[in-house]
Formats: sequence, structure tokens, C-alpha cells
Amino acid sequence: MQHTIVDMRLNASGVRDTARVLRISTDTVLSELKKQEAALESVNTALLRTLHPDEVTVAIERAGEVEMDEMWSFVGRKKDQRWLWHAIDHATGTVLAYVFGRRKAEVFLPLQALLEPFGLTRFCPDHWGAYTRQLDAEVHSPGKRPTQKFERKHLTLRTRIKRLTRKTLYFSKTTQMHYIVLGLFVNPYAFARAV
Repeated sequence: MQHTIVDMRLNASGVRDTARVLRISTDTVLSELKKQEAALESVNTALLRTLHPDEVTVAIERAGEVEMDEMWSFVGRKKDQRWLWHAIDHATGTVLAYVFGRRKAEVFLPLQALLEPFGLTRFCPDHWGAYTRQLDAEVHSPGKRPTQKFERKHLTLRTRIKRLTRKTLYFSKTTQMHYIVLGLFVNPYAFARAV
């Protein structure tokens, strides 16, 4: 039952849809989803494990650039905004790490800390002020052109997760459930990690 609930969530079924199809209560669906929270990761540990100490210089030369962007969503009402901050490898499009929070500079700092083990040499975000204030000028390369892969990722996320579309009837009532639902999609989709 637990795997079916998670699979339905990954295939864009809402809590009520899942409860109706499986003939269980919405509270059961919510409690099963909340149990998955502990298994979620914010960094692509599978990719980090492939970086062997003697091969790190090769990996840095090949994948030294990272694209970074934020994606808008909300919890409860549109005034209560939440942002999915994520970073992808510029060369391969692999998601390296993500964090959730408001669109403030202090939310960028945990993402920056998660990216540190990757040994990145260039950051390619948009022109938003948090990046300008937190990144050194020699590694900061702002602009829309280097973030083109993100537009495709954002489209995929908006298509697969109804809570991320701008005009939607689907939304999370609590911040915890919002983060769990997004994490349940990002972990298997971006990190190729079973939850």
C-alpha cells in the first residue's frame, strides 16, 4: 500500500485522488507521505560517491560550471510563497542539490554549502541580488543564456507536479507537506534514487 501511495504521488495524483482510488482515508495517505520525509535527500549523494579522490580534478574540469535558479510555488495561498532553489551541472544537466525556502539570501547559503563538495569553479545564475552578494565576482557568471537547461527542467516540474503551476487548483496546506511532495518527485526523478 505504501509504495502504491508514493507511486501515485509521483504520477501527479493528489491526496484525495489517491484516497478515492485506493479506498482509504486522506489521513492515511498523508501519514504515509509524511513517513517518507526522513528518506529524502537534498544533495545528489549518488553523484558525490562517484567522485574518487584521484579523479576529482578531471571531474572539476569537465563539470566545473553549475546553473542555479529558483522556482516559485505557494503554500495555502499565493501570498505565502515558497521557492525551490536548485542547481544543475551545466554540462550534463544533472541536478546536484536543492533547498526549499523563501526568496531570501539566507536560503541560498545552505544550497551553496551543499554544492561545496562538488568543487565547482563557475556559478551561472540569473541576475538576482542574493547571488551577486554571496558569490565572488570571479566565479559568478550571471545571465539568462547560461540557464537554458533550467527552463526545460522547470517545464518538466510544472507539468508533473500540479502544485508548481501558476494557475492551479492544487496546493499544499502545510509547508511540511509541500516540501515532502516536491522532495518525493525530485529524489527519484533528478537523483535517480528510490524513495
